[in-house]
Amino acid sequence: MRFTLIKLTFLLLIFGVSGFAQNPTKWTLEAKDLKDPIKNGDSFAVTLHVSIEPGWHLYSIDQPEGGPIPTTIKIADGKPFILREGSYEQPKSQPDPNFVVDGKPLMTRYYENRTSFIESLIATEDTTRLAVALDVRFQLCNDTYCLPPRTKRVSFAGEEDVKKPASGSQSPVSSQDSNNQLRTTNQQPTDLWSFIWLAATFGAISLLTPCVFPMIPITVSYFMKHSDGDHLRTIKLATVYSVGIIATFSLLGMLLAVVFGAAGINLFAANPWVNLFIGALFLFFAFNLFGFYEISIPASVLTKLDSITRSEAGKGSAYLGALLMGLTFTLTSFTCTSPFIGSLLVSTAQGDWKMPLIGMLAFSFVFALPFFVLAVAPRLLHSIPRSGGWLNSVKVVMGFLEIAAAMKFLSNVDLVWGAGLNETGVLNYGKIFTRELVLIIWVVIGLGIVTYILGLYKFRHDSPVKKITPLRIMFAALFLGLCVYLSAGVLGRKLGELESFLPPKNSASVFNVLGNPDEELPWMTNNFEAALARAKSENRKLFVDFTGYTCTNCRWMEANMFTLPEVRAEMEKFVLVSLYTDGDGEVYERQQQFQQDTFQTVALPFYAVFDADGKPIATFPGLTRDPGEFIDFLIKANED
Repeated sequence: MRFTLIKLTFLLLIFGVSGFAQNPTKWTLEAKDLKDPIKNGDSFAVTLHVSIEPGWHLYSIDQPEGGPIPTTIKIADGKPFILREGSYEQPKSQPDPNFVVDGKPLMTRYYENRTSFIESLIATEDTTRLAVALDVRFQLCNDTYCLPPRTKRVSFAGEEDVKKPASGSQSPVSSQDSNNQLRTTNQQPTDLWSFIWLAATFGAISLLTPCVFPMIPITVSYFMKHSDGDHLRTIKLATVYSVGIIATFSLLGMLLAVVFGAAGINLFAANPWVNLFIGALFLFFAFNLFGFYEISIPASVLTKLDSITRSEAGKGSAYLGALLMGLTFTLTSFTCTSPFIGSLLVSTAQGDWKMPLIGMLAFSFVFALPFFVLAVAPRLLHSIPRSGGWLNSVKVVMGFLEIAAAMKFLSNVDLVWGAGLNETGVLNYGKIFTRELVLIIWVVIGLGIVTYILGLYKFRHDSPVKKITPLRIMFAALFLGLCVYLSAGVLGRKLGELESFLPPKNSASVFNVLGNPDEELPWMTNNFEAALARAKSENRKLFVDFTGYTCTNCRWMEANMFTLPEVRAEMEKFVLVSLYTDGDGEVYERQQQFQQDTFQTVALPFYAVFDADGKPIATFPGLTRDPGEFIDFLIKANED
């Protein structure tokens, strides 16, 4: 059974991502009879109109304490006016179960659809109507979620966000700004080089896969054969071929970065349909490696490329052929390189649009390097091991590993579609591909690899195992040890770095024999306003974890940092809430917009501390492996 690469490539083009929520209000200012110039002492009225998108509530100026933030209106800073008492429309009133005071739902007063505020102003100097501007601070909630308070400056020219604090006041995050900026500056170069090293390592490992390794001497010999003994031309052909490889991989990273952007990469990585497709693709490739069918370039394409490369009509044609050969070889090698490319692209989905491009450049450069080096020094070909039956064994093991990799993407689908609150109000992660089931599947796959390596069964293209060599015993023991390690994870033991690639552990799991239930922290989920109300009623600060269902760094922090006794002791001093920004639905889009509007980033994980009035006072971006650094952040944030 043969499949053309054109069909496979076409399937990659059928997915999109959701759009983002817009600001739910539109503010305008009107004054029908106001004319220029405005004299010192003139009194006049302006009307502040607001239209509100369906489903949202804007809270009144006399909203009682303990609930959402009331609307306030004042003269914009530096404007030569005094604000007198205004008149407002009567708001609606109803109890809101999201805000509880003394055990009872708070009576909230709100507007919906549209309303107007009439304000009386007095000029304190000669000016013009262009100077009239009001700052309105407000909060919006719907039935499931509240946006953070924000301030709009409204004039006759329109509206704009007020980004800076009022004159003479201190920025709410200024106490942490210098520390955060220093940490971010230091962390980003460290993270970048770690990521480049990871990408380069993946590129090197990919060279050892059965789809790639045999092609190295064949391709280099092909260059030498068609260069007519011209060593310089061999180098040029190898260079162009390598450029074709680098260009193909880098184009994938560039398209992902340009098309989706920082926020879109998060949504792309979490999109259930994308994860279903990638999981299915890994399974498809796995059965190809097992030998059930063959994926190959159509013979007509290979014949055409060979004809172009052999052409003596002009060297340009030969170079074009080498470039196209690099492209097609890259696509055919995707059967074996997909686990590495997929893992690399998933690791970039933390909110930085440049990372996919950088990662693919590093990966493809290392991947293409041997073709160039061996073309320059062809004698090195003699030191490369010959292909043989051992390579088919590697191929089958790669197939097993691709099935294991597919479980990651299928569990991502279940995390997005299956996550929900149980009967006690605690978030359960997924319904089918739970942490325990994924680990059990991995254990079964590991045992399958052990028995295969020991020759207990074989696949279609395998040669009989006549002797169990020490090397086979060593690899069998290695995978058997991995199975024992994973089995401990099934029973609740933390698996360190591996936790990043697993679904979070459900709190009520029956498998939690070796786990510690005291490690669990009392998290609220996807309800910023309810958490803020609790923080206010308990006179505590609010710790917000901007996280994602498919965020690997988030899982690492939750499993390896938050569970440390000294870290947990500090975190218990806060009201804790997790806001997921990569789920499938409007709530998650708004929570991502909340993070972007408040902190100008969508990177995950991202940690922020708010006071009881909803003002951010400290932030901690990204993953850290230093408990002392994170504890220091928690202590200082709680003292401010």
